Amino acid sequence: MRRAAILVVAAAGMAFSAGVSGCRDQDEPSVRVTGGSPSLGAKAIRHYGCGSCHTIPGIKGADALVGPPLVHFSKRSYVAGELTNTPANLARWISDPQSVEPGTVMPDLDVTPTDARNIAAYLLSLC
Repeated sequence: MRRAAILVVAAAGMAFSAGVSGCRDQDEPSVRVTGGSPSLGAKAIRHYGCGSCHTIPGIKGADALVGPPLVHFSKRSYVAGELTNTPANLARWISDPQSVEPGTVMPDLDVTPTDARNIAAYLLSLC
């Protein structure tokens, strides 16, 4: 009985370690976005100036507090309090926030569909 308990604890520890280590690796996002690249997403975030409103981990100078901080984004249940946090919904919000929440202060930045997928891939890699 004691041996079984030790094995269960050891297995749980290994599973936790695997989950935590995968979460730290930007090349292995916790949620994969079809057609999206976290590294290209980081470049797009800089290009569109997302850090002028948001705090975004891993993006130099992205420490603004106009919009919500985007830390631990992959763990959020909703996007903008409106949509389930899925890659498609996040890309939709990024590319056309006014269609999701008319009157939102999130501006329409004319983000291309490709850039929206890449930005979504980056944000969903944030554990």
